[in-house]
Parts: sequence; structure tokens; C-alpha cells
Amino acid sequence: MTDLKPHLDGAPASRPLRRVGVELFTISFVVLFQELTLIRWLPGQIRVLAYFPNLILLSAFLGLGLGCLRSAKRSLLWLWPASLLVLAVAGWVMSRVAFTQNSVTEHLWLLYYDLGDQAPVIGDVRLPIILCFLLSAVSFVPLGQMLAERLQEFSARSFALWGYSCDILGSLVGVVAFAIIGFARTTPLLWFAVFLAAGLLFFIAKWRAALAYIVAALALLGVVRRADHADYYSPYYAINATRLPNNFQIAILTNGSLHQYALRLRRVGLKDTDVVEQGYHLPYRLLGRPPGKVLVLGAGTGNDVSVALDEGAERVDAVEIDPVILDLGKLHPDRPYDSLRVRRINTDARAFLNESTERYDLIVFGTLDSMTRLSALSNVRLDNFVYTRECIEAAKAHLSPQGGLVLYFMSTKVYINQRLSGLLAEAFQQLPHVISGEYYVFNRIYLAGPAFEHVNGGQRREAFPLLKPLFAKVGFLQDDWPYLYLQDRAISGFYLLLIGVVALIAVTSVVLVSREMRRSLVHHGLDGEMFLFGLAFLLLETKSVTTMSLLWGATWLTSAVVFGAILAMVLAATLLTQLRPLPWALCMGGLIVSLVAAYFVPVHALLRMSEFVRLLLSIAFVGTPIFFAAACFALLFRDRPEANTAFGWNLLGAVAGGLTEFVSMITGIRALYLLVLAAYLGVVLLRVRARRKIRPTAPIALA
Repeated sequence: MTDLKPHLDGAPASRPLRRVGVELFTISFVVLFQELTLIRWLPGQIRVLAYFPNLILLSAFLGLGLGCLRSAKRSLLWLWPASLLVLAVAGWVMSRVAFTQNSVTEHLWLLYYDLGDQAPVIGDVRLPIILCFLLSAVSFVPLGQMLAERLQEFSARSFALWGYSCDILGSLVGVVAFAIIGFARTTPLLWFAVFLAAGLLFFIAKWRAALAYIVAALALLGVVRRADHADYYSPYYAINATRLPNNFQIAILTNGSLHQYALRLRRVGLKDTDVVEQGYHLPYRLLGRPPGKVLVLGAGTGNDVSVALDEGAERVDAVEIDPVILDLGKLHPDRPYDSLRVRRINTDARAFLNESTERYDLIVFGTLDSMTRLSALSNVRLDNFVYTRECIEAAKAHLSPQGGLVLYFMSTKVYINQRLSGLLAEAFQQLPHVISGEYYVFNRIYLAGPAFEHVNGGQRREAFPLLKPLFAKVGFLQDDWPYLYLQDRAISGFYLLLIGVVALIAVTSVVLVSREMRRSLVHHGLDGEMFLFGLAFLLLETKSVTTMSLLWGATWLTSAVVFGAILAMVLAATLLTQLRPLPWALCMGGLIVSLVAAYFVPVHALLRMSEFVRLLLSIAFVGTPIFFAAACFALLFRDRPEANTAFGWNLLGAVAGGLTEFVSMITGIRALYLLVLAAYLGVVLLRVRARRKIRPTAPIALA
């Protein structure tokens, strides 16, 4: 970028904008890369964080916002490597502690399989969550300060949007780079090394500062290396594969918790696997014939595939979302993936059901319960969209005329078992046949479909209307409300406490960090427009990720593409505003219309389209409101006299948006569009009120 305007009155003229732009790009790259690294690394140390990656994301927004509000004050650059080192040490120390919860919410399976009996136990999972939130936020404060100062340099020379474009471009490159190294199955040591190497740019001018930074960075990498206890890293988990003493079992651990066993399940009568073996084979005993073509959703390392082969399946399609766990199937004692009758498919279950036109004699839902979220923007778990009415209906459509559906699950919660029964009963219009028993890796087997009609089918059909009110009471799961593990349509006390603590930390830190903010809050209030834009845009991103996950599968690749596409759309809107700005009324009108259309158009209507048409409509469905929102923001940001403060308020609004996303546990996910719309309409009202205040009064006519 050329320095088109050397300086304005009061603006620094010593630093060319090209250099400032490179620094801004680098800072944004570091921010995104560090954010994604912490979201991936911390749950591998503190397993409860796998259920709450959105809090790590919110800590990044809070830290960046606080840093922006501290721009032009004493530099906190030294704090960046120091705070990261403290965070890494804290994560390493807490990885050796078993945090538990007596009254868990949302069915948290915190299995400290990798810790010995001597590990200390603390009966509260909120402690590590809040502590990591605080430490993570602190590590982003210096980056936010550097980011804001360079944005202000662009703004002082009337090039605010060029600066914002450098920021977005750096973030976009950060997303792409992290996706690439994630695809390469690299380790956290490389993740940290990449952004630490980029950060050296800001210390290299002074050799002592550079030397101190290098020492701190090496110490940080040493802690990360020492804390690393995983054998493999997939896009979703830190994974360990442990061969058990009897050589017929392999334990697969994700983030230190037991995820699954690879068991020898062929009918060989092994004493130590008899119970599990019987459980896996029970559906086939009731089926009474070889299953023909079998689809296994959540195939894992191959237990269900091994059983299907042993029962005479002609062909088995094994669908597994995690590529590393799928590859670990080569260690399975029965070697099911070596069979020529097996086709391995690395994708999301919903994506496969959306794309495939095959029909199967048996569809098996393996023990699909996951231990992580769909994305860091969402409270939806990776497995939640599998246990919905729409997914079961899609599976039913893939059954042959005499096909059947088998669902294995492990739960002691009555309401979860009732929901799963109601889910299958609603789809097949009769109660499923349920087998209960302690089979080690599952305790319920649900059987449904014509293949199992001979197992009391008439009685189960007659009983369904009688039990339908009970199923309605516990809630029929659907894509709009897929929260299988939540007992009620409500925000539980556990979540309310976390929301309250995070909100209190955010408000308190804003007041303490900036004197100008304290004065602003007292005399002028917050920058409502920028705050609401941050809140609304975070919710819009969240809804975009969930929508695209339903259309294209809840894989890491989908998330990476969606994040990249959102940033690319923001960059395009910002550049357009710089070169040929659209009128505010057109941008806001387009935003409101596109949000209303997105709310009323059912996502599932797009699933019936061809792949090419669905791609085009997906871009329009998700991209249009993002584009207009970014264009509106660019118009507001361009006219802000203090770009740093405006950006700070925007980031703090994003924190509020992340907390507001919990409302979907009550309203459903689709209603997020209404919250987004309300926030943007709030901006319109604020602008109208502001214009009325500054409108000159008409002169009094003299007689």
C-alpha cells in the first residue's frame, strides 16, 4: 500500500503506511493463529474446556477489546509472551488435576482415564473454566493494544478502512494457515512456534528485547512440549491409542478421556468380551437374516463394522468424521477395514445422508456421543445434529423396504432415553424396541423400522399414541433445538453462573482498564452503534456456521471454509466501501431484507437442490447478510474519530453476543436471526436519534 497522504495535522509522519500495514497484518495473523491454537490446545490439557471452546473465543474478544481501549498508553508488549507462558504452565498443572461436578449440566462425561489414583480431585469444573478465561484474556490484551494503535495511525491519515482491510486480510490468512497445518496433523509445538515466530517482528528492533522474547518463547515451547501427552492430533481431539494387556482391546482416548474401545468382537467366545460381544450382536440375532448392505454412522475404529462383517454383510459403508480415529482402525484386533467389502468414508453423518442416494438393509448409529462442540462459536455439540428428527427422517429415507435402524447409546438419564425413544417413535410411528443392559460401552439398544416389525410391532404401534404426550413433555429434538443433553428448554444455573461471571469480569475490566472509558460511561455512555454491531455480527457468524454445518456437514473443513468465507466477504465489503461506498440506507435495507428472508426460508429446502444449486444458494443465504453487515460496519467505522475506541467497543459487543448465544437453549437456533435483526434495528434507532440531536433548529422569522 502506498502512502497516498504523508500526514495530516497532528498525525505521525515518520512511519510510512506500508510498514504500519505490514505490522497490522502480522498482528491480526498472530491474533487469529493464537486464538485457534488455544481453542485446540487448552481442551487437550483441561478436558472440560472441550465442552466450552466458545469461552476461549470470548476471552480473546475481551482481551483484544481491553487492549484497544488502552491504546496510546504505556506499552504492554512485554506482557504478551509472559502471559502466554503463565497460561501454558497453568494448563499443564491443571492437566494433572481431576475436576469434577456433582450436579453436572448437559451430560458432561469427564472421564479422567489417563490420570492415576493419586491425582488430586477438585469438585468443581467452573474453577478451571474461569481461570483459563481470565488468563487467556490477559494474553490478548497486548495484541489488542498494538492492533488499535496501528488502526489509529491509519485513521489519523484518513485511511481507516485500509487499516481495517489489513486487519481482516491478516485474520483471513491466519484461518487458512491454521487449516492447512491442521490438515497436516501437526502437533501443538508447531502451532505455537508459527505465531511466536511471526511475533518476533515486534521485538527485533532492540536486541535486548529480542533476546528476552526468544528466551520466553523457547520456555513457552518447552512447556508445551513437556505437557504434550498425545500420540496423535486430529482436527477435533488430542488422541491416545493404548493397547490393553490382553491384546484384544485398544483404548482410544480423546483429550485424556476414554472415547471408545477397539474390541475383538467376532464370535469367538472370549471370556473378557462376552458381554460386549453379545450386545453388539443382539440386533442381528433379532434381525434373523444376513443384513445385506449396512451403513455404519460413527464407525470409529471399526467395532460395528467388524460385527456387520461377521454377521455376513455383503457390503459395509463406514462413515466416521474424525480422520485420525478412522485411520486407527488399522490397529483393531479384527482388522475390519482391511476387508474388500468395506468402504471407509471420512465425513459427517448428516453430510453423508444429505449426499448419498444409496439404500441399506441396516443403518447403525454407533455410539456417536462426542466430547467437543460443533465450533467455538456455538453451544451445539458435534453430535447434536445426529440426534434430531430431521436426521432420523433422512436415515429412514435411506432404508430399503425391509430395512431397519439400530442405535446404540450410553446414558443413565431417564429424559435422554425418553427423548431417543420419542425421536424414533415419531419417525416410524411406533415405539422402538429397546434393549437395556450393561454392555460396557453402551447400555441401550434402540431398534426401529420394518426389519424389526416382527418384534412386537403391533403392540409398539398401539402404545405410541399413549406415550406421545410424555415424549412431547421431554421435547422432540429437531435441528432448530438439538440439545439432547439439556433437560429443559432453559439456561441452567450452571450456565447462568458462567454467563454472570464472564459478564462481571468484562464490565469490571473495562471500567478499571481505561480512564476514558469510565468518563465515557458516566458522561456519554457506551458507543452503542459499535457495541450492537459486535453483538449482532457474532450471533450472525454463529448462525452461519450452524446453517452451513447442516447443509454441508459438521466437519472441521466446513468450519474453516465458513470462517474464511465470512472474512473474505467482510474484506470485499470493506474494500468496496473504501473505493465506491454504497449508501447507508441501501446497505441497512439490504441487511434487514436478507435477515428476514434467511429467517423465513427453511434450510432443509436447500437440501433438495442439486449440489451446484445448493452451493450458490448457500452463498446467497449466508453471504448476503454478512456482506451488507460488513458494509454497514465499514461506513460507521470510517467516520469514527477514534478508531481504537470504536474497535474496542465492537469487540466488547462480540463478547456480549457470545453470551447472548446461550439464549438459543430457550428459543432455538433459528431465533438468533431475530436477535440479530433486533440489534441492527437498534443501530438504526440510535442513528436516527443522533441525527435529531444535531439537526439545527429553524430560525425564528421576524415580522
